Amino acid sequence: MSTDDLHAHRRAYKQATARPKDGGAAVLIDGMHLRTPGKIAFLTPTLALAQACADEWNAQEEVVRPDTMPVTRLVNVALDHTARTRDIIVESISGYAATDLVCHRAEHPEALVVRQATAWDPLVAWAGEKLGAPLNVVAGVIAADQPLEAREAFERAARTALAHTVGISGSGVLGFALSAGRLDSVAAFEAACLDDIWQLDTWGEDHFARKRLDDLEAEFVALGRYFAALRA
Repeated sequence: MSTDDLHAHRRAYKQATARPKDGGAAVLIDGMHLRTPGKIAFLTPTLALAQACADEWNAQEEVVRPDTMPVTRLVNVALDHTARTRDIIVESISGYAATDLVCHRAEHPEALVVRQATAWDPLVAWAGEKLGAPLNVVAGVIAADQPLEAREAFERAARTALAHTVGISGSGVLGFALSAGRLDSVAAFEAACLDDIWQLDTWGEDHFARKRLDDLEAEFVALGRYFAALRA
C-alpha cells in the first residue's frame, strides 16, 4: 500500500501499526506494508519514528488529510528525495555558515539587541563546542566572513540534519540544535522567530503575522517530534 493511495481517497482502513523490520521499523496498514509515494518501502531507523507515523494514520477520520500528517510527510521526503539529492542538500545547508540567522544582530533598539544576545549567544557557543564550527557574530545582514572550519563543520553536520528545519529557521545552528535535542521545538521556534515575536510584542498584534507564526510553530512542533523519535 502506498501513501499516495490513501491520500487520494476516503479512509478505507481500520488500523495502522508499527513493527520492527530489517534493523529499523515499518508501518503496516491493516497488515499491509506501507510504501512511499515513490513506491519504495516505508522504513524508518527507529520503532519510535514508525510509531509516530502510525499514530498519525490512526488519528485520521473519514478523509485522510496529508496536512495533518507532518511526520509521515517528512519520512516520505527523506526516503524518496534526500538520498539522491544529498550533495545538493549538504551544499545548501553549509552555505548558512556565512548567513546564519544567529550570527547577524541588530544594532538597535537596545531591547532587541539584548533579546537576541540572550537567545542566540548560547547557541553560537554550542555550535563552536559541539559542532566544531567557530562562528563570528556581526551587526547587520551582510554575509559574515566565517572561518573555513565553520563551513566544513556545517557540511559534516548537514548529513544528520533536516534541510527543511534549516530552511524555515534561516539557521544551520538552529536546525542542528533541534535535531540534536539541544533545543526543543518551542525553544527553536522562539529563537528562529525572535525578531518577528519582538515586533508583535513591541508594536502590537497583526492577524497575518500571527497566523504565519502559528503555522511556523506547528512546523517546528512536527519537526521536534520527528527528531525526538529519530533519536529514540
